[in-house]
Amino acid sequence: MSFCSLARPAFPPLPALPPVFPIAAVVLGFIAWWPIGLALLLLWKGAAFYGWQAAQRERIPAWPRSSSGNTAFDEHRAEMLRRLEEERRALDAQQQEFAEFLEQLKRARDREEFDRFMASRRG
Repeated sequence: MSFCSLARPAFPPLPALPPVFPIAAVVLGFIAWWPIGLALLLLWKGAAFYGWQAAQRERIPAWPRSSSGNTAFDEHRAEMLRRLEEERRALDAQQQEFAEFLEQLKRARDREEFDRFMASRRG
């Protein structure tokens, strides 16, 4: 049993209705009293978003957690996963360095613009 099968929506999914009914309900809810319209809109869009998430989750294959029965393959898989994790950490570090570099460039550009502004004010 996978984790995905245990997930339950926070609210029951809405029955399949023609799109006119939920739209009309939301519009009438806003006309009657805006919190009702907002609640209906959140229910309608939340149900649609949950359905999209569930469809996305079903497409992603689960990583096999148990042994395949072949120790050589299991060792190879463990080594590959370790190398991939190292590569991911290296890429995360490079991404952080690049973000810091961009921040330094922004600060230098801001300082240059400020200095130019102050020089034009004095002169």
